Amino acid sequence: MNKEQIAQTLRHRLGLLSQRSGLNISQMADGIGLDRSALSQMLSGQTLRLPRAETLMRIAQRHTVSLDWLLGLSEDEALSAALTPAFEIEQASADGDDPLLARWHSEAAGTKIRYVPASLPDLLRTEEVIIFDARRMGSRLETEISETRTRIAYNRQPETDMEVVMPLQTLRQFAKGEGIWAGLDPALRRRQLLYMAKLTDELYPTFRLLLFDGERNYSAPFTVFGPRRAAVYLGEAYLVLNAKDAVASLARRFDNLVRQAVVHAHEVPAHCHGLIADYL
Repeated sequence: MNKEQIAQTLRHRLGLLSQRSGLNISQMADGIGLDRSALSQMLSGQTLRLPRAETLMRIAQRHTVSLDWLLGLSEDEALSAALTPAFEIEQASADGDDPLLARWHSEAAGTKIRYVPASLPDLLRTEEVIIFDARRMGSRLETEISETRTRIAYNRQPETDMEVVMPLQTLRQFAKGEGIWAGLDPALRRRQLLYMAKLTDELYPTFRLLLFDGERNYSAPFTVFGPRRAAVYLGEAYLVLNAKDAVASLARRFDNLVRQAVVHAHEVPAHCHGLIADYL
C-alpha cells in the first residue's frame, strides 16, 4: 500500500472509531493527545500526512484495536492481530478430521472463499467415492462423510459465496477411470458425475465450479478464506498466509484462473453429462 492508500484507510477507520465511541472530534482528540484541528484535517481528508508513531499507538490503545487494522494492513481488529506471523506451517490432519479447515471456513463466513482442490472438490463427492478415497488415503470414513455433509450444509446458507476452479482434465481422467481412480467401478464413476451435475446446479450461484484447461494453466491446491487468510495445501501440511498483500496476491491468481476457465459454472452440469456419454 502506498502512503495515499494508508492515509485513506486510516481516515476511514478513525471515522469508524469516532462513530462507535460516540465522541465528538474534540473529545476524541483529547483522548489520544492530539490537537483538535489536526484530527479534523485527518478525518476530512485535507491532509495525507500520517500521525507520528506514538500518536498511532495511543489511538490503537485508547480504542482497543490493532495498529495493523488501523493502518489497513490487517482486516482483524483484535490486538492479537499485530502478533500474527506473516506465514506459518500448520499440520494437516492425517485422518480426515481437520479442525483447522472447519475453523477457517467458520471465520470466513459471509466473505468469498476461493478454492483450488487437489482432486475432486470434497463437498461434491458421493459416499462411494469417499469410501474409495478413504481406503486409498487411510483416512477415517465416518469423519470424511461427516465433513462432506458439513460442507454441503455450509454452502446451502444464503450468505455463502464459494468459487472453485479445477482442471477439466481431472474430471476427464475420473470419467475414464485413469490414474488414482483406475480401480473405481464405472457405475460408481457414472453415479459420481450425475451427483456432481445435480449438486452444482442445485447450489448455484452461491457455489460455483469452473474448469480451466490444465494443459495451458497450472495451479497448486490452495484456498483463500476471505481477505484475512489463505492456505496452500502441501500434502501433509498447509502453508498459511496471513499477510494482507500475500492473501490478495493469491486471490488475484485465483481470479486469473477464473478468467481462463473454458467451462463456466452454469455449463458444468451439461459437461458432466457429456463425460458420461463419452466414457461411461
